[in-house]
Amino acid sequence: MDPLYISRFAIASSAGIGAGAMLEALRSRRTGLAACDFETAVLDTWVGQVPNQALAPLPAGCERFDCRNNRIAHLALVQDGFDQSVRAARDRYGADRIGVFLGTSTSGILQTELAYRRRAADGSLPDDFLYGTTHNNFSLAWFLQSSLGLTGPAAVISTACSSSAKAFANAARMISAGLCDAAVVGGVDSLCLTTLYGFGSLGLLSAGPCRPFDAERDGISIGEGGAFLLLEKTASGDAIRLLGVGESSDAYHMSSPHPEGLGAQLAMRAALASADMTPQDIDYINLHGTGTRANDETEGKAISAVFGDDVACSSTKGWTGHTLGACGAIEAVICLLAIRHGFLPGSANTRKLDPSIRLRYLVQNENLAAQLVMSNAFGFGGTNCSLVLGS
Repeated sequence: MDPLYISRFAIASSAGIGAGAMLEALRSRRTGLAACDFETAVLDTWVGQVPNQALAPLPAGCERFDCRNNRIAHLALVQDGFDQSVRAARDRYGADRIGVFLGTSTSGILQTELAYRRRAADGSLPDDFLYGTTHNNFSLAWFLQSSLGLTGPAAVISTACSSSAKAFANAARMISAGLCDAAVVGGVDSLCLTTLYGFGSLGLLSAGPCRPFDAERDGISIGEGGAFLLLEKTASGDAIRLLGVGESSDAYHMSSPHPEGLGAQLAMRAALASADMTPQDIDYINLHGTGTRANDETEGKAISAVFGDDVACSSTKGWTGHTLGACGAIEAVICLLAIRHGFLPGSANTRKLDPSIRLRYLVQNENLAAQLVMSNAFGFGGTNCSLVLGS
């Protein structure tokens, strides 16, 4: 694919709101995970929750989009002048020439959960519950378009944990096809009881902070957050490039990865081919690395099959938790911070590496400059996506 340029980006997560705060958390190894006290949940697990006091009401004119998911979107959107940069791009290209391509898995499910608590005696939901602009997946893109004054192509992808990584592929195709000149790409996911209890029913929640690739890992820590990136066809300032995207769908099982990581291998090989690169070109891999027994084992096999055992890699979910449909965008931003600031993030909370997974897995940060990185996002149902990013 022809490279695209990431001219601006923004992030909001439990570990840091804004690029500077996220960078400081990574460098100081300060996790955003804490014991779960979300809503009415009674679960022995830890989560990555964005502080409620940070979630201000939406701007005037956007009240119909008000829900936790869109409040997190707004929080991320206004960090580091990102929204202003998009409006400047709108003035350059035209409102109809900037696309919006996003990923989410839960969207505004919490809003429906809250509405069900207020059902009338006949079972009807309250009149002020607006499904289309809150719970519906597309409400995220609709809110961004309304907030930023954009009228170009828009889509929201919901392929579980690969959602916002796949948004990059969607944007690249639309720009290549000439349907837009630039795109806001990203993803948002927010905590809700359905997700927490759903993963709990599968026995996948860690009793403490998640420990990816640890010998005694016991599951995931659910997180929430959002990240956005502005993709353009031409370079601007110190832009970092999106060089390649690879997707696959192995359809092995609804909730378990292929035991040899075949779908993950296909996505990574496709991303390398898209970037016209070999495995030896990659300096660092941000792993999907959820902290479950199955994910880390199969992803380790996939990495070994494609790259061997020498490439530096780690999972950063120990900082943010697993942000589900937002993790592709959030971890892409973490990779950009690593490229721009010349370090490789080690894995938070991981104490003793699983000896059966033979990778160059980083437990501590390393002050090494990475020019080319890969970021993996692998979802339920075998929907996989890998990105190649470079300076």
